[in-house]
Amino acid sequence: MAEVGECSASQSQPSSQIWAKLVPLRVQESDIEICSDEIVVSSPITPSSQVKHDWCKITRNADMLTAMMQNKSSNDILVDDAVVQSEDVVEIKSGTVIVLGPNREEYLSYIFKLMPGQETCKKQLKICIDVEHAKCSICLNIWHDVITIAPCLHNFCNGCFSEWLKRSQKKHSSVLCPQCRAVVQFAGRNPFLRNIEEEILQADPSLKRSNEEIALIDSYATIRSNLVIRTERGNQRKRGRAFVSEEYNSEESDDEGPQCPQCGSEIGGFQCNLQTIHLQCQNCGGMMPSRADTHVPQHCSGCDRTFWGSYWHVQRVTRSEIYPVCNPETFRPISEHTISRIPSSAHEMNRHEQDITERCIRQSGRTLQDVVAEWIRKLNNREIDRTRMPLNHAERITAATHVCSTCYEKLVSITSSLLCMRQTITTTKTTQKQRRRKPRHLPFGKPSFLHTIPQL
Repeated sequence: MAEVGECSASQSQPSSQIWAKLVPLRVQESDIEICSDEIVVSSPITPSSQVKHDWCKITRNADMLTAMMQNKSSNDILVDDAVVQSEDVVEIKSGTVIVLGPNREEYLSYIFKLMPGQETCKKQLKICIDVEHAKCSICLNIWHDVITIAPCLHNFCNGCFSEWLKRSQKKHSSVLCPQCRAVVQFAGRNPFLRNIEEEILQADPSLKRSNEEIALIDSYATIRSNLVIRTERGNQRKRGRAFVSEEYNSEESDDEGPQCPQCGSEIGGFQCNLQTIHLQCQNCGGMMPSRADTHVPQHCSGCDRTFWGSYWHVQRVTRSEIYPVCNPETFRPISEHTISRIPSSAHEMNRHEQDITERCIRQSGRTLQDVVAEWIRKLNNREIDRTRMPLNHAERITAATHVCSTCYEKLVSITSSLLCMRQTITTTKTTQKQRRRKPRHLPFGKPSFLHTIPQL
């Protein structure tokens, strides 16, 4: 079969190695191999056309993992469903879908695919794994939002296992692993395996699911943080681990652990049933229902851990002898947190630098809370470099975002570190200016310090 596409090299030095390909979505067409660092691609525009046209220029980027594509045709080109007009330039990477016209039906489509080479072998080593070992045993696809269960340590899609969990709770007193039938005691998201999942899909885009499939499985996913699962005697509801406290020293409490207030009675128009998934508070160990139908946050946006102080505060549930209830101050919006001293974790736990920062704040006539309030205002105005924030979902965090006390202290630590850095720079500049000044002299031209030397 004759090649349907070809590349013409420009002034850049050509390479003998194929570093990328344009793989057609139609099996009848052939791959377009790319060898030069800068090439102009020619091919038919529509399946029925026999005439080749120059339709794009591809330039390899310095990172060896991406490229820039310029539209050289008179038509609009779709790049991952985004419209690229004539002469416009867009970045492409492995897995990018390129349609040679304004719609998919009438025009040819290609997938840009990087080829493993000397420059990318280091990155490829990160995903040196048999693809079959990275598949969910429920849906038989590559993991999506992968979670790990214990003690057997098998991995599944979040949505797949969430549905399995609901059905198991409805029919059985314990939850069994879908793969080995071991009793499941714990389930949690696995960020390390999620990185491997993304690397595999980037290396082989054909393994990706459709957008419709991803949206469907995401709608089933209910596990957002670590979830403790207990087997109950005569009760199919999940409980948490026993809460270690004098308040729970009774035989009944040690057996079942802290209870959920909404399991026994209706509160705020809601009562748990046998299918309700429960979350365990990371602060007090108490239980609450996992609810997607409420606007009250149940997870810290900085660490994704579960906290129930805000939820039960809205439900007007207070501490009792049956279940613990967190103090709402441990989990609240950033703007409502208060702090009077720099956290011990600031400045990498250097007490000397912490004292210097506190002294700088006092000398400026302000309090630590004033400095933090100014930082929060800049955060809302997007004047803060969020790449330095040691929190999850940093791009979405605002002053109204709920975070736990630990994550709030991390934000304060960053604020104090930046303040100390700025004060150090200011002090250094002042010292340098003072050193440039000439020493003062007496009227007779003798340095002043000579008059302090006693006569011999």
